[in-house]
Formats: sequence, C-alpha cells, structure tokens
Amino acid sequence: MSTEQHPPRFRKLLLIGVLVALLILPGGSLYYEYSQGKACARCHEIWQPYTDWHTSAHRNVPCSACHGDVFTLETRFHWNNIRRLAAHLRGHVPEQVRLKTRDALQASERCRNCHQEEYAEWAASSHSVTYAEIFLDKKHNRQQLLMDDCLRCHGMHFEGGIRELVTPVDTRGPWRLWRPELASRPAIPCLTCHQMHREGPTLIRPAAKAVNASPAEEINRPSLALFDRRELEHISVQRLPLPKMREEARAVKISPDPRQTLCYQCHAPLSTFEVGSGDDRTPIGVHEGLSCLACHEKHGQKTRASCSNCHPQLSNCGLDVEIMDTTFRSTKSPHNIHFVKCTDCHTKGVPRRKKEARAARFGVRQLAAAFASGARSSRCRKQASCGGKRQQAAALQNALRQQPLPSEATGKP
Repeated sequence: MSTEQHPPRFRKLLLIGVLVALLILPGGSLYYEYSQGKACARCHEIWQPYTDWHTSAHRNVPCSACHGDVFTLETRFHWNNIRRLAAHLRGHVPEQVRLKTRDALQASERCRNCHQEEYAEWAASSHSVTYAEIFLDKKHNRQQLLMDDCLRCHGMHFEGGIRELVTPVDTRGPWRLWRPELASRPAIPCLTCHQMHREGPTLIRPAAKAVNASPAEEINRPSLALFDRRELEHISVQRLPLPKMREEARAVKISPDPRQTLCYQCHAPLSTFEVGSGDDRTPIGVHEGLSCLACHEKHGQKTRASCSNCHPQLSNCGLDVEIMDTTFRSTKSPHNIHFVKCTDCHTKGVPRRKKEARAARFGVRQLAAAFASGARSSRCRKQASCGGKRQQAAALQNALRQQPLPSEATGKP
C-alpha cells in the first residue's frame, strides 16, 4: 500500500470518529432527556432527588431547565454525563448524588431565567461577592489566616478544603486560586440559601403585589434553607434556631421572624452571645426587636428605602434619618445604626415624646388661663399691681400661641 493513500484514509477515519463522537457525546443527555428523568430514576441514586422534585414548588419546571439538556452548548456538560453513564456500567454507583461546585454555580445562573428581578437584586448586592474578592483580599489575609471555617459562609459549595482553594495559606502571600476559573464566580450563589427540591406548593405570581402586609401573607417560601457543607444538605429555616442574645447581663429582645435564622448562621456572635461580638448585628437601642428583613431587602440587602417607612413619622425626634449622625449617613459615624441609642446623640437628656410634650404644653396653657382669670377677679388695692399681673398673663398666653405644637414642628432639633 503506497503512502499516498494514507492521508485520504486517515481523513476518512477522522471524519467518522468526529461523527461518532458528535452522536455519542449527547447520548447520555439524550437518554435522560427523552423520559424526563424517569429512565435514570428507576435504577440509581437519583430517584430520591427526582421524587423530592415531584412534591416541590418547582415540580412544574422540567429538570432540564435547571440542570441542562441535550441542546446545552457546553462540551463538558455532555462529557460529564458520558462519564457518569460509563461509571454506572462498570458498577461504580454512588450512594447519593451530589452537586459539585461547577454544577451548583451553573444551576444558580439558570435561576435568572424565571426569577429575573430577584437575580438582578442579588447580583447588585454584597452577597454576589466572588471567590477572588473574598480569598485574595490582601488586607484581610495579612491580618487573619485563612482556614476551612471560612468556607462555611464563603464557598459552601466548594468541594474541598481551604488548601485546595488558595495557596499559600499564610499571612505573607502573594495569594492565588488553585482553580483560576473560580476567580469571577460567586462565592455565595442562590443555592446557599435556597433548596430547589424542598416540598411545597407551586409558586403562582399574583396579579398585583400587596400594598400592605396581612396575617395571611406568606412570610417565606418553603425553599428557604441553609446549605450545610459539612452534612452536604440543606437545613430549612424551621429547623434553624434563633440565638438568645445578651447585652451584658440584660436579655435582648429579638424578632421571632424565622427568616433571620439564616442571617445568624453567618452574621453570628461569639460563644458569649454578646450583642456586637463576632460578626453579630442584632439591633438594640432604638431598633431593638426589629427583624433583619424589616430594614434589609431580601436579595438586594439595600436599606435606604426601608428607613423612610418609619422616619421621620415614628421617630421621637421627628428628624429625617438622612441628617441624623449615624452610620446610615456616614460609615465614619461613631453611632452604628444597629446599636444606636437616644442617649448617643442626646447627651444632656432625652427629650419627651410628642404626646408627653403636647400634654405638658396643654397643662401650661391651662395654668396661664387660670392665672389670668385670678388676676382679673382679685381685689387688688393697687391698680398698678393688678394691671401688671394682667399684662404678664396676656404676654404668657401670646407667647404660647406663637409657639408651635410638636406636630407643627419644622423638623429642626
């Protein structure tokens, strides 16, 4: 056989190989897709997630909408399906299916196909922080040594320890990620706080959003849950406890809102449960008893719009919150908005509430009227003396008329 015949034959074999690969590559995905997962669920570990999906709020959403399908334009996706199929043919069947880091990030990205508004709010918030922003922060890494516990809140879905993520693990640096593709990926994706296969009713978008909250309004969706990377499963907010916080020896009042149990898992106090210790932000002072979600938006974490719900109408001072000396106005303020008290600004004494001031002022008016009446009815021997009392009473009444009531105040302190 001459060597001149090899190139055409080689090209033909290569073409056949490419065609076979193109047919085989989506084969695993096609096998799963044609039966909506039923074919696979009959004989291996995916039956449990598949059964959970049938009773979840997403049961009307096909598996492929979140996990990809035969038309997914990503070679690695189809190659992983081929690998799983080959592993099962060899008898290597895992006890339970687990989402890897890449799978969890891809599923979270597909959330925006349906939850566009919520995804946009999350993407603009501090919770969309990336792996690079968290683990390559020079200032933080020089002050505190990175450890596995960092992944409890930042990187829950990373399958490995801190040494498999960052190198070197010291306070000198320079630091880099072992997997550079994670640099721009979010460390706190949607699946950190949401469990997609959680049992519950399907989500129906109302025709119009409720203006005012009511007892019949749903506080949270059944999917709200924390992903525990140690147990590799979600824990619903109903199973998460609220801490018993203290301010020295005093017990602090905490809102019973179950949603904030998620917040306390990462924004947690030290073992002493002292307010403000660790990363705790339990409100005390003028905001004691408020839920985290009373001020912070669910996905965007913004607070400025929520402050106008109470200020200045419900403020004892009647001041606009934007001019008060707190961290809301400036992060350099010594008065943290979570812990601010009236005495922080009113060092010479807290002014009386509006109702108390109104009642006190009403009593002064009655006193002035009685004083004037007594001056007119008294039998004074000296006309000048009686006239002087009348003039004093009239002047007092005139001054009180010109002084505005608290509801008429201009808002200046």
